Amino acid sequence: MPLYAYQVLNQRGVLTSGKLEAENEFLAAARLKRQGFTPLELKEAKVSGLQQALALKKKVGSGELALFSRQMASMLSAGIPLTRCLTALGEQTANLTLRKALLEISANVEGGGSFSESLRSHPEVFSEMYCDLIKSGEVGGTLENVLLRLSQQLESEKILRDNIRTAMFYPAVVLIFAVLVLTVMLIFIVPVFLGFYPEGVQLPFLTRLIVLLSDSLRTFWYLYIMSGFVAFLAVKYYLASESGKKVWDIAKFKVPIFGVLVQKTIVARFSRTLATLLSGGIPVLQALETAGPATGSTLVAEAVKRAGEKIQEGQSIAEPLKESKIFPPTVTLMIAVGEETGDLPSLLTGIAEFYEQEVATMSKGLTSLIEPLMIIFVGGIVGVMVLALYLPIFTVITQL
Repeated sequence: MPLYAYQVLNQRGVLTSGKLEAENEFLAAARLKRQGFTPLELKEAKVSGLQQALALKKKVGSGELALFSRQMASMLSAGIPLTRCLTALGEQTANLTLRKALLEISANVEGGGSFSESLRSHPEVFSEMYCDLIKSGEVGGTLENVLLRLSQQLESEKILRDNIRTAMFYPAVVLIFAVLVLTVMLIFIVPVFLGFYPEGVQLPFLTRLIVLLSDSLRTFWYLYIMSGFVAFLAVKYYLASESGKKVWDIAKFKVPIFGVLVQKTIVARFSRTLATLLSGGIPVLQALETAGPATGSTLVAEAVKRAGEKIQEGQSIAEPLKESKIFPPTVTLMIAVGEETGDLPSLLTGIAEFYEQEVATMSKGLTSLIEPLMIIFVGGIVGVMVLALYLPIFTVITQL
């Protein structure tokens, strides 16, 4: 829809300006009047095609959703109508994806639709858990409290994700640097050394291998690029399939050192999500159906789904989760205690806070542990290359 820039007078006679989306200028003016404004100037805002394409494809992060939820809670607590909150927040956000969604949601709510159902029409922005909690807040009349709880959930999720990125960042950078160093040596350094070798000398196997790799890389560089691109697409599409997701999940859990970090992250995410859903008044089975996929792990989602089926048969939550062998015994024990005492959301929050702290501590420790290993790894690559290049020179000197 077109974007319109406007200047209006509010009910107090104060001049206000902003932007909104509407199908045409008349609908834009009608919407402003319904919100209590007196339009003074209304014209279509010019946005370049490149800007629009780049902005609309931008994802809405957890931090932006957390800020939106907290601002919504504050504005609703101050007595501002829901549609005006949505319009004001939509117009001030810099993310055009979120802006477009909020303005459309505001129009739907203004037209008589419910807030939660309007959110469901934008699954690329608002998750199933978010919509379920908003619906429970609408029904129970506790929308402000639900929005605050959602903002806390999203902020915790962002911190957890940032800790994981911190742990993975250093190895990824070093690995990319090692590949670049190896490529530069093969393309530029190896040909220089070839001029130093006497004609007819028998090169060692390691040197012949490096020379062959250098020649092929310089001659058929386009094949390497094409092969890398095809391999990337193949892996991407395989990991997007059901079997690929399962294989990737199993591999993540079995990776040394990082497997433990992944498990703790998933336990923290599951516990925090389930606690938020149960605190928001969502029934246990529905909460489990949402919390399982929210972890991002197909193994956990399947285990939680089986737990839901066992609960329908009369079992507790803790027992089927324990049988999955994904959750640590202490977690299932605390869940069992929470079920017995009737204080499950509080205990789940405690579990989430404990494992979030564990992930933060472990991610910092991993950086210190991996740093010397990565230095040794890069040094080993450079050392093997240097040895392969100098070995024929040493051999000739020894023969002479």
